[in-house]
Amino acid sequence: MANSQLKPVASLLLVLNFCMYVIILGIGGWAVNRAIDHGFIIGPGLDLPAHFSPIYFPMGNAATGFFVTFALIAGVVGAASALAGLNHIRSWNADSLPAAASVATIAWTLTLLAMGFGCKEIELHLRNARLRTMEAFLIILSATQLLYIAAIHGASAIRRT
Repeated sequence: MANSQLKPVASLLLVLNFCMYVIILGIGGWAVNRAIDHGFIIGPGLDLPAHFSPIYFPMGNAATGFFVTFALIAGVVGAASALAGLNHIRSWNADSLPAAASVATIAWTLTLLAMGFGCKEIELHLRNARLRTMEAFLIILSATQLLYIAAIHGASAIRRT
């Protein structure tokens, strides 16, 4: 009974997480594109500025470069984990659980890392609406990804008893 109740919950969380990871990738891609277009411009024969950073972002604050970089990594791994999760939801057996659970856990830990940089960015202020949106999505994803992991593990625990 409970096994059949957790499958729709896991499916809903999987779709929700995938959509949020894609949104994070879109906003993160915009931020990287803007950083490339509006970053330091070095002409031929000129030296790099004294405080040059390869993760310089013209918007936000000192934590923005780290935040965007790790958010993009978490977004890619999270979207990939949704594919493994889709395979698990489709078959819904113990053979597909380890792959789905392990990649979902890796995506969750990377999401927590990006969320930590997002919290630092919140603390430092001076960020635009898109970065605030990405911070909010990562905070929400840290909870929903954990709930997804609990749902697929809970279903496997029920099947064993």
